Amino acid sequence: MASRFNALKADAAWQAVWEERRTFAAKDDSPRPKSYVLEMFPYPSGKIHMGHVRNYTMGDVLARFRRMKGMEVLHPMGWDAFGMPAENAAMEKGVHPGAWTYQNIGAMRAQLKRIGFGLDWSREFATCDPEYYGHEQALFLDMVEAGLVYRKESAVNWDPVDMTVLANEQVIDGKGWRSGATVERRKLSQWFLKITDFADELLEGLAGLEHWPDKVKLMQENWIGKSQGLRFRFQLSSPLLAAGGHDASETNPPLAPPASGRGTEAVEVFTTRPDTIFGASFVAVAADHPLALKLAEGNEEVAAFAEKCRAGGTSAAEIETQEKLGYDTGLTATHPLDPDWKLPVYIANFVLMEYGVGAVFGVPAHDQRDLDFARKYGLQVRRVVSDGAEESVEFHGDEAYTGPGTLVNSQFLDGMDIADAKRAVIARAEADGWGAGTTVWRLRDWGVSRQRYWGTPIPIIHCGTCGPVPVPRDQLPVELPEDVSFDVPGNPLDRHPSWKHVDCPTCGAAAQRETDTLDTFVDSSWYFIRFASQPVDRPFDKEIAEQWLPVKQYIGGVEHAILHLLYARFWTRALRRMGKLDIAEPFAGLFTQGMVTHETYRASADTGNGAADAKSFYWVGPDDLERVDGELRQKSTGRPITVGRVEKMSKSKKNTVDPGPIVEQYGADAVRWFMLSDSPPERDLEWSESGIEGAWRFVQRLWRLFDGLEAAEGEDKALDRKLHRTIAGVAEDIEELSFNKAVAKLYELVGAIEKAKPSASRVGAIRTLVRIVAPMAPHIAEEAWAAMGGDGLVADAAWPEVDAALLVDDEVTIAIQINGKLRDTLIMPKGAARADVESAALASDKVLRSLDGKPPRKVIVVPDRLVNLVA
Repeated sequence: MASRFNALKADAAWQAVWEERRTFAAKDDSPRPKSYVLEMFPYPSGKIHMGHVRNYTMGDVLARFRRMKGMEVLHPMGWDAFGMPAENAAMEKGVHPGAWTYQNIGAMRAQLKRIGFGLDWSREFATCDPEYYGHEQALFLDMVEAGLVYRKESAVNWDPVDMTVLANEQVIDGKGWRSGATVERRKLSQWFLKITDFADELLEGLAGLEHWPDKVKLMQENWIGKSQGLRFRFQLSSPLLAAGGHDASETNPPLAPPASGRGTEAVEVFTTRPDTIFGASFVAVAADHPLALKLAEGNEEVAAFAEKCRAGGTSAAEIETQEKLGYDTGLTATHPLDPDWKLPVYIANFVLMEYGVGAVFGVPAHDQRDLDFARKYGLQVRRVVSDGAEESVEFHGDEAYTGPGTLVNSQFLDGMDIADAKRAVIARAEADGWGAGTTVWRLRDWGVSRQRYWGTPIPIIHCGTCGPVPVPRDQLPVELPEDVSFDVPGNPLDRHPSWKHVDCPTCGAAAQRETDTLDTFVDSSWYFIRFASQPVDRPFDKEIAEQWLPVKQYIGGVEHAILHLLYARFWTRALRRMGKLDIAEPFAGLFTQGMVTHETYRASADTGNGAADAKSFYWVGPDDLERVDGELRQKSTGRPITVGRVEKMSKSKKNTVDPGPIVEQYGADAVRWFMLSDSPPERDLEWSESGIEGAWRFVQRLWRLFDGLEAAEGEDKALDRKLHRTIAGVAEDIEELSFNKAVAKLYELVGAIEKAKPSASRVGAIRTLVRIVAPMAPHIAEEAWAAMGGDGLVADAAWPEVDAALLVDDEVTIAIQINGKLRDTLIMPKGAARADVESAALASDKVLRSLDGKPPRKVIVVPDRLVNLVA
């Protein structure tokens, strides 16, 4: 063996052997117990980053360990390949999205292989492969047949420059994230999946996910949002007032009544806080509410205000942060518990038809949004919940009280707590016939239509006679056309000269394909099933898929805690309802790892005359830094650098570290070891040069132990005990994903071996150490295993057996005190006789010196713990 471990040579050699022997290819027909380990598959952006490395290292260690424990392990890899970044690249670089995507896949595949992940590459696919999305189209049609798909008009975020729908996350400060254009709220015909049909199941299923983080289950529970509340109606003043309405934020002429006129009307509302009904200050309806639409007929002021409302975003965050605007309709609503109490009725920009029933009643003292609105327009703010310190009717301040308390200023509710008051109001409403207790859900059906090219084509044909018609199964996949251009904003499929023009499969008349593509969350809602089973003629084989599912351990970022995980849970349940799978939950275990972080660096920007401007700055990457006379400077400009906060690695702040050069310098095992060692895996890990250098030094320490192996005889019971406790402890830590604890135990074992005298126990410990470190540092383990004459590959070797007898303590450390002060310690056989313990204590040199040759007046022995001498 060489005196120094050559990581680059060993990495390449053993990675080639694993690939040639298909070491990590999972066998469907294996009799071994099956275990499915999966990390969330990556988007092929072109380069893996340290977050990827940490994520996949964790999964790889677990997968390799379970193989050594005798399991047949499925540990696959693929690519979440559709989405807007590829279209943006097409627009900016003039390349086809497919060419850009597959080039990136090739680069990232090579990077992952370079780090030595034990992945089953035989099952690799990209979601943009026609074979994959063709099966997805078939599943979509299955859902159509099962009644789980429908089409309706829905409000969307519309970017008027890019001419596309934006997800809520792509709307920043009311503007499109790419174009910067002011986003409009439009109504478009959209395809929806009936996830709300499964709301109860999805909520109740969370209780059985014992191996999921509590925080993730809580996030899903809140997103599903089951609420008990009251649905009731406010009777409106009639006829419509001719003198009332105006935009409360501007000076406008009074609102004229609709041309058609009408009699008494009512507005239905739903509230989860019926206890606050005596704090009502106003009623507000959405701009698209039937009442608002009626008032807008022939009235330019109302119509203009409604358009102003529609210009806002549709996300909850956008609604909460935007300025609250209202239009006073001049109508009043009658309080259901007091016929003399009239509330003004507004059209408001913070009420949407998509949420609830498109109308609310405002309780400003106990809802911040309502309070902002009331303060803006000078409405009454009435306290009805007391925190115990303040009970007056008039509510002061600009922060609503939303905590617990006792009802006040609320007639028959006074003195009740919130829960009792809710029940009392619902009971009164139902008894008097003006309302009913109702269960509602925050969860909305999943809108899956996207007006873009690079996605799965929705397999529907629109016929003027037959309506929407499914594409015949034998015509799947409906493939994306290659000859598209991105020189004009909007969806290339919509303006393609021939692709969308087809005949109706039902009547043969001229028809058009659906030009919307599916939300990319659809692609990731079933990919884990396709990894488990990949027949050519159908999406998966039920029997084979169920051998692997559910995924035993799923690993990924907490940023996917709601949408991806919820949609995957829905998709699996939908398949079960359709009889295609007997699995309800796709992921038995979930782990959300922490982020990899790094210092940020910035330099002052140039003012234009050669001087630096301290008020403006730009970010500098770590590869553009150098120290000059002890001061950190930017290499390319020589400007001084200000070191900023440690933050998540991101391209925008240029604090990313490319793993490629690090692996080339230190080797794959050092990078893997650092990712596992410095921080609990659920917490953030700060990248540092000193950290990776320390990991590299430990790899070399391992090699010196393996290189220095010489035959010897004799036992070392203490080392034997340390070894077997390490075998057991590391196994437990890996199963619990406590990798940093496993690493700490291995540091201790290596230290104990280094200090031990030559013996057969030491030789055995070194040989066993090779197998214990193999899941974490597989390349050095393979090199040492081969040099020591091990059979086959260490990747195929069994995890070391534990001698249970060596896990039991047979020696104890006993403290010796004189007059209560510690003077020495003894190591004695566990359960030693009192007389033997006393004799050993009195024979201690330290004790003899402390007693100065005089016998103690009294000796107290506490078995296996303490000897106290009274002098």
